[in-house]
Amino acid sequence: MPPDESFGTSGGGTAHTDAASHQADPLRRARLRWRARRGLLENDLIFERFFSRYEESLSDADVGALTRLFELSDNDLMDLLLARKEPEGELSDPDIVRVLGLLRAV
Repeated sequence: MPPDESFGTSGGGTAHTDAASHQADPLRRARLRWRARRGLLENDLIFERFFSRYEESLSDADVGALTRLFELSDNDLMDLLLARKEPEGELSDPDIVRVLGLLRAV
């Protein structure tokens, strides 16, 4: 199964039925896109392609993983996105690893 067909199905979230979920709230979606804006153009381009392809299927677990990635510095994030580094410690969470794989593929 291609990654975009299974995306958002893990993590046990109820993104498409929970009224408080990311998908149910346009303001939350806009905030997530705003948080994705980075100081490095390369990161911005990756996130723009990612949202164009996956935004409609993001689960709450996916949003949580992205939020944790957004807390990184631009250079650390770029190293992960370009596979110069692999996620370690708290970032080796399965949700982060899955989302990072999709980010790397866009």
